Amino acid sequence: MDKRTAEVKRKTKETDIAISLDLDGSGKAEISTGIGFFDHMLEGFARHGLFDLKLTCKGDLEVDTHHTIEDVGIALGQAIAEAVGDKKGIRRYGHFMLPMDDALIACAVDLCGRPYLNYDLVFPQDKCGDMEMCMVREFFYAISYKAGMNIHLKMLDGLNSHHIAEAAFKGFAKSLDMAVGYEERIEGVLSTKEVL
Repeated sequence: MDKRTAEVKRKTKETDIAISLDLDGSGKAEISTGIGFFDHMLEGFARHGLFDLKLTCKGDLEVDTHHTIEDVGIALGQAIAEAVGDKKGIRRYGHFMLPMDDALIACAVDLCGRPYLNYDLVFPQDKCGDMEMCMVREFFYAISYKAGMNIHLKMLDGLNSHHIAEAAFKGFAKSLDMAVGYEERIEGVLSTKEVL
């Protein structure tokens, strides 16, 4: 099996990002974005998806967190697309329902090559630490667009913004891990079009 890894560097006037991603890792993470709660979410993504992820971002946090979080989503989406490669033999679809105390989040993904985000998370508290909760949507939108994937995130219950966000990031990780997993019965790609 070929190694499914990617290294992405993205530099703009607003952010300077370096990412190393291994889809077949063991959940090791080295994360530094300057936003503590966002680092915590990305560490949970890596750990629960069993992805090895090294990620650094130097962003214009003196403005706010928007550019850092959105641009990390863009770069991570690109890394996912590059690491998945030609998609031959992968399951393509993944889904997971993740409970975390009061929160219950359903996530489903399709590595179809088409970006789409269906998102209905509602955060009772506006911030967790130094991260604005409105940025969770921007992060997942950026991933869906750059990775060319459908992402559906549905909140079935939740009272605490920390729990809701963490369940979403971990549910996405579990769904993505399922979608990129190999199925030996699949010849080529899983599509009647024979291309993804």
